[in-house]
Amino acid sequence: MDYSLLLLIFTSAVFEKTWCLNTTESTTSTPNYSISATFSSLYTTVTVPSLVCENKGILQDGICICPDDWTGTTCNIQNFCPEQKPSHTSKFTFPKTVLGQFASSVERCPPETTNAGMHQASALCNIATHSFDSPNILNCSLTLDAINAWVSGATPEQKQNLASSTQILTSIPERLTPHNITNAAQITNILLSDQQTTQTTDIAISAVATISQLLNASHEMYSSVDHTAISELTQTLQKLSLREKPNPLLVQPKMAVQSLKGQTPIRQVQLTSFKGLNDNFLPDRIKLHITEAEVSKHIVDLQMNVTFSEDFDKDIGFVLYDNDQFFQSKSFKPSLDTKRRVISANLQENSGIDQVQFAVTPSADSTMSLNDFACVFWSYDKQDWITDGCTKNKSPSGHVVCSCKKLKNANFAILMAFDINYQYSEALHWISITGCALSVVGLSVTALYQIITRKSRGGSPTLLVVNVCISMTVFYLLFLFGINNPVEHVNVAKMSGENIVPESDHHKYSDQGPCTAFTALLQYFLLLTFTWNTLYGINVFLLFKNSVSGTPSWFPLVAMAVGWGLPAVIVGISLGSTYRVEEPLGYRQEEL
Repeated sequence: MDYSLLLLIFTSAVFEKTWCLNTTESTTSTPNYSISATFSSLYTTVTVPSLVCENKGILQDGICICPDDWTGTTCNIQNFCPEQKPSHTSKFTFPKTVLGQFASSVERCPPETTNAGMHQASALCNIATHSFDSPNILNCSLTLDAINAWVSGATPEQKQNLASSTQILTSIPERLTPHNITNAAQITNILLSDQQTTQTTDIAISAVATISQLLNASHEMYSSVDHTAISELTQTLQKLSLREKPNPLLVQPKMAVQSLKGQTPIRQVQLTSFKGLNDNFLPDRIKLHITEAEVSKHIVDLQMNVTFSEDFDKDIGFVLYDNDQFFQSKSFKPSLDTKRRVISANLQENSGIDQVQFAVTPSADSTMSLNDFACVFWSYDKQDWITDGCTKNKSPSGHVVCSCKKLKNANFAILMAFDINYQYSEALHWISITGCALSVVGLSVTALYQIITRKSRGGSPTLLVVNVCISMTVFYLLFLFGINNPVEHVNVAKMSGENIVPESDHHKYSDQGPCTAFTALLQYFLLLTFTWNTLYGINVFLLFKNSVSGTPSWFPLVAMAVGWGLPAVIVGISLGSTYRVEEPLGYRQEEL
């Protein structure tokens, strides 16, 4: 009996798990106007001498992938402003900051103020001088509500101060509430909608930095945000990309505004964002070319090509969003920690796009594999992603290719659904198999011994011990023979030809039977083990209490009913409350 209890403790970690291993083209015609976009990591095969990456850069495919604060072939070129201590020109301390980004002061608002704990000032890290500009100082009593009430009637000088104050008040993501996000979106929308104030570069830079910071807020915060304010802001950004002159300071970590002014007729525009060690946009990683540029010395993170069938001399604007926080879908609900970048391609009002073509290379993350995807653009009428007029294909090289017709000034994205690739240690697999096999042998011997020697003790102890051994033996056998899912999805092409928005970024398979059946049996026989051990303890208690008369005569019948019946009731309740054919993972899980 002691041996059985030890075996029970040894195997209690496996409870209700079943090892279910699940995992998961064409050419397109050349349109008159086309846009090709590549999200995720696109790797260009190059043959270069081995490099020695400096300053924590990582060598990947013969190329140094640099952190944000360093650049160059070997990450040897400084890309930051060094820490600034208080001096006669500024009383604030600013930490080391990447070029073109805002630094927040170490000094905070006093506890007795409205904005207690908020940074007192911010300063822009100047790209040209590699030093901080004059600081923008926050009134520690000023709130986003007050700014929102004043900004419409403010003068350009006042708007500049309000823009910098808004940037400071949104610089801490953890303090961003739905109300704060809504206020900040409304403020920046007003600032960027005024064509006179946007001519003041500092206002546009502060506003874009604020929007970038809003994209850092947690996904949960956006469920209660005023989506009308966000929608108006994204449309204003589209207009801004056509109105603003090219400016590297409009590239902030989580969003970027790029523009190309129409001067000489062109046939193509290429937007390229290069990969860095940190997943942020930087001015020196985003390039615009009017011809197809050579990018073999870099790893491309995102690329968009706009080609025209005839000379085009109008303005072109791009807005890049690091994630889809501003585009909260009602039909697509992500559950994995995946990111969907959104690209807005914009032409002037009198210009149209006959066809938009963009391509994506799925993530090389070994823990996930692409199951399906949808080519979408944002509908401001429906406030959701739609696929109208879009088709999808997958090229032999692995790119997913989308084509959308007759769209202009649209926000494009590719919604992907992934399978999880579970990986297990081979050594642990064989240790588990060996341990379970030895346990089956030991339990079988124990049960046989108890049956053979049953006359030397009362009937109740033998009944209880044999049932414990039987339940544990069956549990081990189920584990041994049900450890692998017989319905395997690995390497099976599940790509649908229909362009349908997936429900989530985690593809869920409907139940096909065996895996859930084995899980239910595992739960049942493990509960049997606990139940029969409990009954054995009750039997020992009754023997001590009734040392003369022994165990009551009714106990074996009650033990049989409770031992085999109670676990069945519990399993039935578990299945009834959590199991659905279309959602089997409500009851069980894929990973052991």
